Amino acid sequence: METRERADAARNRAKVLTAAAGLFAAGDPRSVTMEDVARAAGIGRGTLYRRYPDVTSIAAALLDEHERRLQEELLRGAPPLGPGAPPLERLTAFYAAMVDLLETHGHLALAAETGEKRFTIGAYGFWRAHVLVLLRESGSPDPEALVDGLLAPLAPEVFLRQRAQGVAPDRIKAALGRLASGLRAG
Repeated sequence: METRERADAARNRAKVLTAAAGLFAAGDPRSVTMEDVARAAGIGRGTLYRRYPDVTSIAAALLDEHERRLQEELLRGAPPLGPGAPPLERLTAFYAAMVDLLETHGHLALAAETGEKRFTIGAYGFWRAHVLVLLRESGSPDPEALVDGLLAPLAPEVFLRQRAQGVAPDRIKAALGRLASGLRAG
């Protein structure tokens, strides 16, 4: 049986997500605290903690919709991002789509997916499974040893560091495309 969200809970959730989105976008998202979010949302900390155990979970909630859209494209979208293209072309398209996602929502990814937290979120598991399938389909040797290394350039802190150093998204896409095209069956 599906439970419906109470109207006051829905309002509070919307307040929290709106306030947190502003705070994450305004500065270093890693410095945002639960106290900051509660204050900005105009709700009590207890109300905030009932729904979200920490700032990471708030950032993940904000990022979730964007990641789900990309996941849908990977599963059912047009080639080369979706099924139907050769695996390494799909990997190149995936890299380009992830760069676009990080360019727009990197501050949320930084708040939700930094360091060890990156490996515990569902989206990372999805990205990893997707790339692992592509590596297997391409005949790349030892895909299990390779997959996390191929995802490493998409870590939010890596991407945002490159952007802070003036590396344009198109250059990052091109470099990752060269990485993907360099993978061949061994």
